[in-house]
Amino acid sequence: MAAPHLIKKYSNRRLYDTATSSHITLEGIRKLIVEGTDVEIVDDTSGEDITRSLLLQIIADQEQGGRPVLGADFLMRLIRLYGSPMQEMMGAYLAKSFDAFTEQQSALQEQMQSTLASMPFSTMQELAKSNLKAWQRMQDAMLGKTAPKDDDAAE
Repeated sequence: MAAPHLIKKYSNRRLYDTATSSHITLEGIRKLIVEGTDVEIVDDTSGEDITRSLLLQIIADQEQGGRPVLGADFLMRLIRLYGSPMQEMMGAYLAKSFDAFTEQQSALQEQMQSTLASMPFSTMQELAKSNLKAWQRMQDAMLGKTAPKDDDAAE
């Protein structure tokens, strides 16, 4: 496995990407992670690994927008686990559950790609036409439109 992408946080709170020799934002770090790059973030002054705290900050920023992944009930239950005898076990359980979820997601994507790759192009075209017609009917129904009569089509 390749070494993680090293990012340094300076005392002025700026983040510096050592691989590209340029400053980077939290959004830039998020994009690196989404692309599959592992990161390590260290405090330039102390050398302390601050990766977890900045990753939590990125998650908090993401949770503030659009559609959060972690609901309030889940977060409250998670907070209640801290300091309990179950804390260590729950961390391992969540990690294994997430691993299983991503494996299942990958297997499903591979299955879909395999199915689409083996499907004749003409079948895919017919499926697309059928889906387009269904969407058009649904849109017409939502907008209160009705199909034109033969008399209207002749005009």
